[in-house]
Amino acid sequence: MTESRKKVDVVLKDFILSDDVLLKVSALLLQEFNNGLSAQNHKTATVKMFPTFVRDVPDGSEQGKFLALDLGGTNFRVLCIDLDGDQFNMINEIYEIPQSIMLGSGEQLFDHIAECLGHCLEQLGLTHRTLPLGFTFSFPCLQKGLTSAILVNWTKGFNCCGVQGKDVVQLLREAVKRRGNVDIDCVAIVNDTTGTLMSCAHKNKDCRVGLIVGTGTNACYMERLENVETWTGDNNPPKQVIINTEWGAFGDNGCLNFLRTEYDYQVDEISLNKGKHLFEKMISGMYMGEVARRIFVKLANDGVLFKGKLSEKFNTAYGFKTKYISNIESDPRQKNTETRTVLEKMGISDASDEDCEIMKLVCARVSTRAAHLVSAAVATILNKIKRNHTTVGVDGSVYRYHPHFRDLMEKKIEELTDPNYKFELMLSEDGSGRGAALVAAVAVRTVK
Repeated sequence: MTESRKKVDVVLKDFILSDDVLLKVSALLLQEFNNGLSAQNHKTATVKMFPTFVRDVPDGSEQGKFLALDLGGTNFRVLCIDLDGDQFNMINEIYEIPQSIMLGSGEQLFDHIAECLGHCLEQLGLTHRTLPLGFTFSFPCLQKGLTSAILVNWTKGFNCCGVQGKDVVQLLREAVKRRGNVDIDCVAIVNDTTGTLMSCAHKNKDCRVGLIVGTGTNACYMERLENVETWTGDNNPPKQVIINTEWGAFGDNGCLNFLRTEYDYQVDEISLNKGKHLFEKMISGMYMGEVARRIFVKLANDGVLFKGKLSEKFNTAYGFKTKYISNIESDPRQKNTETRTVLEKMGISDASDEDCEIMKLVCARVSTRAAHLVSAAVATILNKIKRNHTTVGVDGSVYRYHPHFRDLMEKKIEELTDPNYKFELMLSEDGSGRGAALVAAVAVRTVK
């Protein structure tokens, strides 16, 4: 082993998590789950375990025309969905949310959403109809019912003033009213994890877990009502409810500090929400590239990488994108085509083959740690719900585009889950959009 490779291994050693460490993570998370579900500890719990008020998955009898709005990142979508049992027909329009609106006022944000909705309904010739609407709003919310959700805090680069502590469905209704050219009947608000679960359950009746590994990370699952001490709804059957864990905040009370590396601390230090969402910062697409970039900087400063010379891009926070990790890890062994393409984008044209191999190793360590942490968290849910077979619906850019993420997760979840509980991972076909419409459809069906 070369001298430089030894130095790299020393820098990266804390990114390798043994099964013992992962089982410890799982046990800690279970404790956090139980705190969040408990009436006594809920207020101080870091993992909030919000009941979503979604009590059932689609049974195949849902039909009608539904609208869905999907807000969870820099793009916003309006969807129109025709549903007839298992048949599904969907039209969707994508609108961008400019940075100025992401950081502006709540009124600007909801006016923008109402404008996009109005524009889309005009295109479809539906302005004269009031259709049931499902709203996917993928930020931490405390739900008061199926049509009421109070924003707890913004994440994913959003910071609109005047929304925290307010009911986002109410803000949407007011914005639609201000425009005056369309009318909506919002019958359900969900987040992207619930949408993913519902969307996959529409195709696969065994789906009881929804997982997102994208810009952020979160999961939801179907829990028995008797375990939800914070439940405020009725006790009619089905005696179950989907719980939105909000596990991105796992570790915010310091319980994961034994795991965090100096690079995790650095990334947190410069983030918009310092000290918050620490689990998410070790896993999600918003931060993974930045963790890797900081390791490259350290290795270059130690003279191990690029002969100690870094480009301006490498020295810029968030200059190394998470998608570059997926690109670099797509390179076959001994081939560096993708890696060199990424290096050119980063302003480095004279990297050696050894530099490329070191970059691949750094990317693999960072993404494998992320996959293993998510796996420990999924195993926690599977061991908790104790079903013979569970389908886990998964969505998100990291899971979807990283070449090895799925395989890493399948292997590790199996190692950490009781062998009596079988599972499969199912890639969601557009969970956050379809799922909102399906929640609306199930809500309409149940009222009938």
